[in-house]
Amino acid sequence: MITRIVKLEIDPGRVQLFMELFEDVCSSIRSFPGCLGLELLQDSSNPGVFFTISRWEAAANLEDYRNSNLFNSTWASVKPLFVAKPLAWSLSVEKDLTSGGLNTTTVS
Repeated sequence: MITRIVKLEIDPGRVQLFMELFEDVCSSIRSFPGCLGLELLQDSSNPGVFFTISRWEAAANLEDYRNSNLFNSTWASVKPLFVAKPLAWSLSVEKDLTSGGLNTTTVS
C-alpha cells in the first residue's frame, strides 16, 4: 500500500473555490481503480494550507491516477489557486504501530 501526502498552499481569498472544486472531484478520485481512501485536511492555524492524503493499493495505481485525464483536469483547475509550489510524498508503512509488527515494505 502507498500513502500519498500532498501539501497545498492556496490563496486565502480562493479557499472556498478550492474546497468546492475538491468536493466536485473527490468521489471520482475515491472511485479511481486502486484508490483505498482520500482525505482533505486543513491547517487549523492557516486556513490556506491543505494536505491531501490518499491511499493506494500499489504505486502503479497511483501512477495510473497521476497520468489520467481526471488528475490532469483536476490539477489544471486547482493549480491557478496555489501561492506556493505543492510538496508531495509517497510513503509506505515501515512499522505498523497498531499491531506492533514490523512491515518490511520499502519506502518509495
